[in-house]
Amino acid sequence: MNVLVIGGGGREHAMAWKLAQSDKVQMVYVAPGNGGTALDSRLKNIPITDVVALREWAQENKIGLTVVGPEGPLAAGVVDEFRAHGLRIFGPTRAAAQLESSKAFSKAFMQRHNIPTAAYEAFTDPVAAHAYVNRMGAPIVVKADGLAAGKGVVVAMTLDEAHSAIDFMLLDNTLGVVHNAGAGGQAVPRVVIEEFLEGEEASFMVLCDGKDVVALATSQDHKRLLDDDLGPNTGGMGAYSPAPVVTPQVHARAMREIILPTLKGMEQDGIPYTGFLYAGLMIDPQGHVKTLEFNCRMGDPETQPILMRLKTDFVDVMMAATEIGGLENLELDWDRRTALGVVLAAHGYPGTPRKGDVIEGLPTVNTLSDEACMVFHAGTEHRDGATLTSGGRVLCVTALAENARAARQVAYDAIHGIRFNGMQYRTDIGHRAIKQATEAKAAK
Repeated sequence: MNVLVIGGGGREHAMAWKLAQSDKVQMVYVAPGNGGTALDSRLKNIPITDVVALREWAQENKIGLTVVGPEGPLAAGVVDEFRAHGLRIFGPTRAAAQLESSKAFSKAFMQRHNIPTAAYEAFTDPVAAHAYVNRMGAPIVVKADGLAAGKGVVVAMTLDEAHSAIDFMLLDNTLGVVHNAGAGGQAVPRVVIEEFLEGEEASFMVLCDGKDVVALATSQDHKRLLDDDLGPNTGGMGAYSPAPVVTPQVHARAMREIILPTLKGMEQDGIPYTGFLYAGLMIDPQGHVKTLEFNCRMGDPETQPILMRLKTDFVDVMMAATEIGGLENLELDWDRRTALGVVLAAHGYPGTPRKGDVIEGLPTVNTLSDEACMVFHAGTEHRDGATLTSGGRVLCVTALAENARAARQVAYDAIHGIRFNGMQYRTDIGHRAIKQATEAKAAK
């Protein structure tokens, strides 16, 4: 079978890498791909991003399965387009993808279906937004309503930060947000302002076939740019799986109170949900969960460690998930070890990342296939025999080992050989898991 992965980031590199391990696959195409997928002989980059052009190419090349990675093509209706022409594709429709593409839609949906989340208000008028923040106080959270590549959230610890975020999102509009249409059909900058929730965040991802749901391995990412969870929010500076904070009790609660009501609510609203569904959870010390946000895709960088641990053939998983009711009897087999990924970001990230820096010290392709440590590419391109930076998050060095401490050691040992100008990364990825393991050992 020929398989297509749509996207060009680290998540898509991991998906393509995992799909290519199946003996059912002849070739995995990646559209548009990146410098890392260009280096793997089992993968082939296709320089197409237009939805209709992709569908036509998939028909011409007899693609048996398509997996969508990022949110952009989903919001553009790629699943609708492929399905309308009888092509097998895994992902939500454009209407269902509003759970991610519109924060206002998502929050109203959760409120309507009694899904636990933070209290909120939505604003298009900066004056009204500023007045609301003054009334509510800080800390408070300001979110851009449209797609913002993981950078449209400001956790404002002071009123000044909140006011700056409102002006930045509603007036300056330099985030590159894909704004949603207002009543007149015109794109309207909008912010969602919500209460600040305290606790520990975790990423809870599931597969949905429109009827049944299967949970993926738990994971936790690190959103802040700097060590000790300081600095600006990013799309994610590292992640690990499993996440000890998601206890069996929290897992059951997330399924019962968030995931299953969401799927039932979408069906009731006439928008049955298929695809990956990612609920960002806030878990308080008592184990109560609230929904921070929904993503209609696997998280990045959580995908990299999750797929490092998946032992079930990923092609079998995707084929089952593209059939209504196909997930009913599916059981996933997971490596019991811990996987941990560290993101190497470009100079200037998350603001204005610099592009074009030469990356040196990358492992060879043979080393890349070693399951103990894998370097997944994101913002890279291969040109004139060299691999260059081409985006904010450049690489995710992901290791698989006995526990979080050991996986972290393997990942950072690999990082020490990689160099590019302005390279920035956190040195404390996995610190929560290591602390929890240490405390659990001491308690015994």
